[in-house]
Amino acid sequence: MSTTAIRQVHQLVKHQHQRFNLSFTLSLLSHQSNLKSTSRNYQRKDNASGKRSFSTSPTSFYTSLPRPYRFHVGASWAGKPPDPRLKEVKSHPFPSDSEIGRWRDYTLSRPKSSGGTNIGEDFFYIQEMRNRSGLSIGIADGVGGWVDQGIDPALFAQTLMFHASRYSKSSWAGEPEFDPTQDYEEREEVEGWELRPEECMELAHAGVLREKAVSMGSSTACILNFNASSGILRAANLGDSGFCIIRSSSCVYQQRPQTHYFNCPKQLAKLPIGPRGYMDANADSPRDANIYQTRVRDGDIIIVYTDGLSDNVFTSEITSICSLVSRQFALSPDNMGIEEDKLNDDRRAQAIADRLVDYAQMCMMSKTRASPFERAATRAAKYYRGGKLDDVTVLAVIVRESY
Repeated sequence: MSTTAIRQVHQLVKHQHQRFNLSFTLSLLSHQSNLKSTSRNYQRKDNASGKRSFSTSPTSFYTSLPRPYRFHVGASWAGKPPDPRLKEVKSHPFPSDSEIGRWRDYTLSRPKSSGGTNIGEDFFYIQEMRNRSGLSIGIADGVGGWVDQGIDPALFAQTLMFHASRYSKSSWAGEPEFDPTQDYEEREEVEGWELRPEECMELAHAGVLREKAVSMGSSTACILNFNASSGILRAANLGDSGFCIIRSSSCVYQQRPQTHYFNCPKQLAKLPIGPRGYMDANADSPRDANIYQTRVRDGDIIIVYTDGLSDNVFTSEITSICSLVSRQFALSPDNMGIEEDKLNDDRRAQAIADRLVDYAQMCMMSKTRASPFERAATRAAKYYRGGKLDDVTVLAVIVRESY
């Protein structure tokens, strides 16, 4: 081929390449224009500081990530039987027309088959996070030693869980998601922020310290966040409440309890200022919490509990109960639709929580059956027989992943 012919071919290829780039650019601009017209609508508004912020329409939202994970939650609880040997506390619960009182009553209105509405000194929360980015759950066990001071430990636990739920509701399970068609300045002003469990615990504790209705008290705390996009589970635990992960009928992880000494868990506290009688009280920081992170799988069962369960029921028994209940629900018809399948998982999670609470109540009443608490007392050179009477609260989470 001559030099002139080669030069003509190069010019033709260059011309076609330029036409392709122009066509691709116009197509991309058109696609971005369509995205802008269908994505969420932002409205600028001035806040108290005079700075501009963005609010989204409550009827729709934009998400740049898929949500392949869904989480089915069951909750069950039972207050411990009354003990005439203990001092009776003149409790002043939050009024039903107060903000915390309304939230407490709504949380306890969840349907369950075991026990009554009495949750004792425990409390919990279940909260969907911003833009359905994930799920946040938590559990707290008020320290019963405050009863001797005439203080109701339930108020601290309820307030702690209320503030944890409040902060989780407005936060993201992972990095905040934004519309990729926005300008960089608008991306920086997206509402909300990523909230880790240890940060949520610290903010919730600060909320209790500000609450005038809670004069003093303390509780354990266990908070878990599930990311619906990545399947990442993050957890922060302080004290002897905890959680375990059951996979394929085996416990693959269990949170170890944090204690100062036997039967004295690490705890978040609110102490009065001044009296020397409280100088030796245990008051730990949220930053002392154990941090854990993993990626959950389809079919995983996560059990979150107060020590009313772990002091009376062995881990192997928890695993067996989860397997037996799951086997019962596996006998359901295979031709169920998506909605029926979701409802079946909801019922299974609730049944697991109910059965664990029922079994814990039965075990704590026995003085002839060895219990985890009895064995812990033996290791601490103390004598104790049988189960331990206590409030028990259980949250069961079933993980589902759509491929």
